[in-house]
Amino acid sequence: MAQNGLNSTVKLLGTWGSPFALRAQVALHLKSVEYEYIEEVLNSKSGLLLESNPIYKKVPVLIHGDVSICESLNIVQYIDESWPSDHSILPSHPSDRAFGRFWAHFVDGKYFETINAVAGAKDNDVRMAMAKNLTECLASLEEAFQKSSKGGYFFGGENIGFLDIACGAMVGPLSVVEAFSGVKFLSEDTTPGMLQWTEKFRAHEAVKPYLPSVAEFLKFAKKKFNVQ
Repeated sequence: MAQNGLNSTVKLLGTWGSPFALRAQVALHLKSVEYEYIEEVLNSKSGLLLESNPIYKKVPVLIHGDVSICESLNIVQYIDESWPSDHSILPSHPSDRAFGRFWAHFVDGKYFETINAVAGAKDNDVRMAMAKNLTECLASLEEAFQKSSKGGYFFGGENIGFLDIACGAMVGPLSVVEAFSGVKFLSEDTTPGMLQWTEKFRAHEAVKPYLPSVAEFLKFAKKKFNVQ
Protein backbone atom coordinates (compact mmCIF):
# COMPACT_ATOMS: atom_id res chain seq x y z
CA MET A 1 0.00 0.00 0.00
CA ALA A 2 1.14 3.58 -0.63
CA GLN A 3 2.70 5.61 2.14
CA ASN A 4 1.17 8.96 3.06
CA GLY A 5 2.53 12.13 1.53
CA LEU A 6 3.90 13.53 4.78
CA ASN A 7 5.96 10.37 5.24
CA SER A 8 4.84 10.15 8.88
CA THR A 9 4.48 6.87 10.74
CA VAL A 10 0.91 5.60 10.98
CA LYS A 11 -0.25 3.24 13.71
CA LEU A 12 -3.68 1.85 14.56
CA LEU A 13 -4.55 0.56 18.01
CA GLY A 14 -7.38 -1.98 17.98
CA THR A 15 -8.68 -5.26 19.35
CA TRP A 16 -9.69 -8.44 17.55
CA GLY A 17 -13.22 -8.29 16.21
CA SER A 18 -13.79 -4.69 17.33
CA PRO A 19 -16.59 -3.30 15.16
CA PHE A 20 -15.19 0.19 15.65
CA ALA A 21 -11.58 -0.65 14.82
CA LEU A 22 -12.99 -2.27 11.66
CA ARG A 23 -14.10 1.15 10.47
CA ALA A 24 -10.56 2.50 10.62
CA GLN A 25 -9.11 -0.62 8.97
CA VAL A 26 -11.52 -0.38 6.04
CA ALA A 27 -10.87 3.34 5.57
CA LEU A 28 -7.09 2.86 5.65
CA HIS A 29 -7.38 0.04 3.11
CA LEU A 30 -9.52 2.13 0.77
CA LYS A 31 -6.94 4.91 0.92
CA SER A 32 -3.99 2.51 0.44
CA VAL A 33 -2.25 3.76 3.58
CA GLU A 34 0.63 1.76 5.05
CA TYR A 35 0.29 1.42 8.82
CA GLU A 36 1.30 -0.66 11.79
CA TYR A 37 -1.56 -2.45 13.51
CA ILE A 38 -1.09 -2.82 17.27
CA GLU A 39 -3.37 -5.33 18.99
CA GLU A 40 -4.56 -4.22 22.42
CA VAL A 41 -5.48 -6.84 25.00
CA LEU A 42 -8.98 -6.66 26.46
CA ASN A 43 -9.01 -5.67 30.16
CA SER A 44 -5.34 -4.69 29.97
CA LYS A 45 -4.78 -1.20 28.58
CA SER A 46 -1.28 -0.49 27.31
CA GLY A 47 0.69 2.60 28.17
CA LEU A 48 0.48 3.68 24.53
CA LEU A 49 -3.33 3.46 24.59
CA LEU A 50 -3.59 5.41 27.85
CA GLU A 51 -1.21 8.04 26.53
CA SER A 52 -2.88 8.40 23.14
CA ASN A 53 -6.49 8.33 24.41
CA PRO A 54 -6.38 9.55 28.02
CA ILE A 55 -10.06 10.64 28.05
CA TYR A 56 -11.89 7.48 26.97
CA LYS A 57 -9.01 4.96 27.23
CA LYS A 58 -10.43 2.77 24.47
CA VAL A 59 -9.76 1.65 20.91
CA PRO A 60 -9.57 2.48 18.13
CA VAL A 61 -6.87 5.13 18.11
CA LEU A 62 -5.09 6.29 14.97
CA ILE A 63 -1.60 7.68 15.57
CA HIS A 64 -0.32 9.75 12.66
CA GLY A 65 3.16 11.02 13.43
CA ASP A 66 2.79 12.77 16.78
CA VAL A 67 -0.98 13.25 16.47
CA SER A 68 -3.54 10.88 18.03
CA ILE A 69 -7.06 10.69 16.62
CA CYS A 70 -9.76 8.97 18.68
CA GLU A 71 -13.33 7.76 18.05
CA SER A 72 -13.97 5.64 14.98
CA LEU A 73 -16.15 7.98 12.90
CA ASN A 74 -13.76 10.84 13.61
CA ILE A 75 -10.88 8.61 12.49
CA VAL A 76 -12.63 7.70 9.22
CA GLN A 77 -13.20 11.36 8.38
CA TYR A 78 -9.59 12.21 9.28
CA ILE A 79 -8.30 9.46 6.99
CA ASP A 80 -10.45 10.68 4.11
CA GLU A 81 -9.22 14.25 4.49
CA SER A 82 -5.56 13.42 5.15
CA TRP A 83 -5.05 11.05 2.20
CA PRO A 84 -6.82 12.49 -0.86
CA SER A 85 -7.40 9.91 -3.58
CA ASP A 86 -9.75 8.97 -6.39
CA HIS A 87 -11.80 7.06 -3.81
CA SER A 88 -13.41 9.70 -1.59
CA ILE A 89 -15.05 8.17 1.48
CA LEU A 90 -17.32 11.07 2.36
CA PRO A 91 -19.79 12.29 -0.27
CA SER A 92 -18.91 15.50 -2.08
CA HIS A 93 -22.28 17.22 -1.63
CA PRO A 94 -22.98 18.81 1.80
CA SER A 95 -26.52 17.39 1.99
CA ASP A 96 -25.21 13.87 1.32
CA ARG A 97 -22.54 14.33 3.99
CA ALA A 98 -25.18 15.48 6.47
CA PHE A 99 -27.37 12.49 5.57
CA GLY A 100 -24.46 10.09 6.16
CA ARG A 101 -23.47 11.65 9.47
CA PHE A 102 -27.07 11.56 10.73
CA TRP A 103 -27.43 7.83 10.07
CA ALA A 104 -23.95 7.08 11.34
CA HIS A 105 -24.93 8.66 14.66
CA PHE A 106 -28.18 6.66 14.55
CA VAL A 107 -26.13 3.46 14.32
CA ASP A 108 -23.80 4.44 17.16
CA GLY A 109 -26.68 5.64 19.29
CA LYS A 110 -30.09 4.02 18.94
CA TYR A 111 -28.99 0.90 17.04
CA PHE A 112 -26.20 -0.15 19.41
CA GLU A 113 -28.30 0.72 22.46
CA THR A 114 -31.01 -1.58 21.12
CA ILE A 115 -28.81 -4.50 20.11
CA ASN A 116 -27.02 -4.34 23.48
CA ALA A 117 -30.42 -4.44 25.19
CA VAL A 118 -31.37 -7.56 23.22
CA ALA A 119 -28.08 -9.24 24.07
CA GLY A 120 -28.32 -8.31 27.75
CA ALA A 121 -32.00 -9.15 28.32
CA LYS A 122 -32.49 -11.36 31.38
CA ASP A 123 -35.82 -12.92 30.43
CA ASN A 124 -37.67 -13.79 27.24
CA ASP A 125 -40.39 -11.13 27.56
CA VAL A 126 -37.82 -8.34 27.79
CA ARG A 127 -35.79 -9.91 24.99
CA MET A 128 -38.82 -10.03 22.68
CA ALA A 129 -39.66 -6.39 23.43
CA MET A 130 -36.10 -5.34 22.66
CA ALA A 131 -36.10 -7.51 19.54
CA LYS A 132 -39.11 -5.54 18.29
CA ASN A 133 -37.15 -2.32 18.78
CA LEU A 134 -34.20 -3.81 16.89
CA THR A 135 -36.49 -4.77 14.02
CA GLU A 136 -37.73 -1.18 13.88
CA CYS A 137 -34.16 0.14 13.81
CA LEU A 138 -33.31 -2.11 10.89
CA ALA A 139 -36.48 -1.05 9.08
CA SER A 140 -35.34 2.56 9.42
CA LEU A 141 -31.92 1.66 8.03
CA GLU A 142 -33.62 -0.16 5.15
CA GLU A 143 -35.41 3.08 4.23
CA ALA A 144 -32.14 5.01 4.47
CA PHE A 145 -30.41 2.43 2.27
CA GLN A 146 -33.09 2.57 -0.42
CA LYS A 147 -32.86 6.35 -0.47
CA SER A 148 -29.06 6.56 -0.45
CA SER A 149 -27.98 3.63 -2.64
CA LYS A 150 -29.84 4.77 -5.77
CA GLY A 151 -30.04 1.18 -6.96
CA GLY A 152 -26.43 0.31 -6.12
CA TYR A 153 -25.08 -2.34 -3.79
CA PHE A 154 -23.90 0.12 -1.12
CA PHE A 155 -25.16 3.18 0.72
CA GLY A 156 -22.63 5.04 -1.41
CA GLY A 157 -24.06 3.60 -4.63
CA GLU A 158 -21.59 1.40 -6.48
CA ASN A 159 -18.73 2.02 -4.05
CA ILE A 160 -18.26 1.76 -0.29
CA GLY A 161 -18.55 5.14 1.38
CA PHE A 162 -18.79 6.76 4.80
CA LEU A 163 -22.21 5.36 5.73
CA ASP A 164 -21.23 1.86 4.61
CA ILE A 165 -18.22 1.98 6.90
CA ALA A 166 -20.35 3.34 9.75
CA CYS A 167 -23.00 0.63 9.31
CA GLY A 168 -20.33 -2.03 8.85
CA ALA A 169 -19.76 -1.90 12.60
CA MET A 170 -23.14 -3.57 13.15
CA VAL A 171 -22.53 -6.63 10.94
CA GLY A 172 -20.58 -8.72 13.46
CA PRO A 173 -22.72 -8.00 16.55
CA LEU A 174 -25.93 -8.62 14.60
CA SER A 175 -24.72 -12.02 13.40
CA VAL A 176 -24.03 -13.04 17.01
CA VAL A 177 -27.43 -11.87 18.26
CA GLU A 178 -29.18 -13.69 15.40
CA ALA A 179 -27.32 -16.90 16.20
CA PHE A 180 -28.03 -16.76 19.95
CA SER A 181 -31.68 -15.70 19.61
CA GLY A 182 -32.58 -17.85 16.63
CA VAL A 183 -34.24 -14.80 15.06
CA LYS A 184 -33.27 -13.59 11.59
CA PHE A 185 -33.57 -9.82 11.81
CA LEU A 186 -32.58 -9.31 8.17
CA SER A 187 -34.79 -10.98 5.57
CA GLU A 188 -35.89 -10.73 1.94
CA ASP A 189 -39.40 -9.83 3.08
CA THR A 190 -38.65 -6.92 5.41
CA THR A 191 -35.11 -5.70 4.70
CA PRO A 192 -34.06 -6.93 1.24
CA GLY A 193 -31.68 -4.05 0.67
CA MET A 194 -29.89 -4.42 3.98
CA LEU A 195 -29.68 -8.19 3.56
CA GLN A 196 -27.97 -7.83 0.19
CA TRP A 197 -25.83 -4.98 1.49
CA THR A 198 -24.54 -7.15 4.35
CA GLU A 199 -23.45 -9.87 1.93
CA LYS A 200 -21.76 -7.39 -0.42
CA PHE A 201 -20.06 -5.56 2.45
CA ARG A 202 -18.65 -8.78 3.93
CA ALA A 203 -17.25 -9.81 0.55
CA HIS A 204 -15.67 -6.46 -0.35
CA GLU A 205 -11.88 -6.58 -0.73
CA ALA A 206 -11.44 -3.68 1.72
CA VAL A 207 -13.51 -5.49 4.39
CA LYS A 208 -12.89 -9.22 4.05
CA PRO A 209 -9.34 -9.26 5.52
CA TYR A 210 -10.49 -7.56 8.72
CA LEU A 211 -14.05 -8.79 9.42
CA PRO A 212 -14.14 -12.17 11.20
CA SER A 213 -16.53 -14.83 9.97
CA VAL A 214 -19.81 -15.53 11.76
CA ALA A 215 -18.30 -18.76 13.13
CA GLU A 216 -15.30 -16.86 14.52
CA PHE A 217 -17.54 -14.24 16.12
CA LEU A 218 -19.67 -16.97 17.71
CA LYS A 219 -16.64 -18.80 19.09
CA PHE A 220 -15.35 -15.56 20.59
CA ALA A 221 -18.75 -14.60 22.06
CA LYS A 222 -19.27 -18.04 23.64
CA LYS A 223 -15.86 -17.85 25.29
CA LYS A 224 -16.37 -14.26 26.45
CA PHE A 225 -19.82 -14.89 27.94
CA ASN A 226 -19.11 -18.48 29.03
CA VAL A 227 -21.85 -19.94 26.85
CA GLN A 228 -21.73 -23.58 25.74
